[in-house]
Amino acid sequence: MNNFPMPWNTSITAIKTQQRPEHPYFGKAYDFMQSWLNGQQTFTLQTSGSTGDPKPIEVQRRQLVSSAQMTGKALDLGKETRALVCLNVNYIAGLMMLVRGMELDWEMTIIEPSANPLLDVVENAVFDFAALVPLQLLAILANPNTEDQVSRLGKILLGGAPVTVSLQRKIEALNIPVFHSYGMTETVSHIALRRLNGENFSEDYHFLPNIDFGIDERGCLQISGPVTNGEIVQTNDLVEISGNTFKWIGRADNVINSGGVKIVLDKIDASVGEVFYDLKITNAFFNWSVPDEKLGQKLVLIIEGPASVLGADGIIPEIRKRLSAYETPKHVYFVQHFSKTTTDKVDKRRTVQQLLASQNG
Repeated sequence: MNNFPMPWNTSITAIKTQQRPEHPYFGKAYDFMQSWLNGQQTFTLQTSGSTGDPKPIEVQRRQLVSSAQMTGKALDLGKETRALVCLNVNYIAGLMMLVRGMELDWEMTIIEPSANPLLDVVENAVFDFAALVPLQLLAILANPNTEDQVSRLGKILLGGAPVTVSLQRKIEALNIPVFHSYGMTETVSHIALRRLNGENFSEDYHFLPNIDFGIDERGCLQISGPVTNGEIVQTNDLVEISGNTFKWIGRADNVINSGGVKIVLDKIDASVGEVFYDLKITNAFFNWSVPDEKLGQKLVLIIEGPASVLGADGIIPEIRKRLSAYETPKHVYFVQHFSKTTTDKVDKRRTVQQLLASQNG
């Protein structure tokens, strides 16, 4: 049994006669929807803190409307779409589900964010669309009670974190469309999508309509359009643009210089993910750097879990088979639990800082 209240069902029509829910979380969603109905023009959003300190930013109503219309068109989600709203409405991904529901006239089933949303809705509930973070989809597929029920979600939009190799393999076997989004709070949700399964599978992201894009001198993506209120949003994401698509290489602040060689940590993460999948290692991990007298920055692999679960001696040789000597981690550290941000993303910098402090303590 779970401790969550029954879902709250609402729509732009229903909310006009509904009383404010007593439950604080549903009350928060209700308050936003009422302010939307009343024509509020400016909203304050909170960034997630995954790439820096969380901060409030102001956005205009027209930006949110543009984003909602882009998503509706790109994913063919029109009037009376049955949407499961299971992302935190205090942040942009969940809030945009409410905006889409209001602007596109959806039937919304709102639940509190949980690891496995299908455990918190009635068994026979069927949806046309759901936005999830990868961990939620992984939990659904890992639970014997819900793994065969994923088709009830209709189209799935994943965002907020990378898709692991093991999850990607599971997605490829699904018979419903699954998309991965690219975006941030500053672009009021996603500005590009890629299909993760089916005939239209793509490793590259496709820009949505009305998005202007380019790169700076570092090769990092720049974005502007109605969703940014016409302002250029400068990202730290290294990309390769081809026509109306781009391949994500990694973050510029995730590049280290080890012995004079530049190493893109996101690229190493992807290769190590393949190794872990082949070795049937399910532990969370990431690659990072630590100070080194000889190399300046030394590439290391950080694994969540006790060292007794698996040995570094078996992992490093397998990584070395796929990557150059420079790109092979020089040491493996085990951490009991990774530090997380307020939106449950791994805080890599803080995790390593705590690791080094304990090593030096």
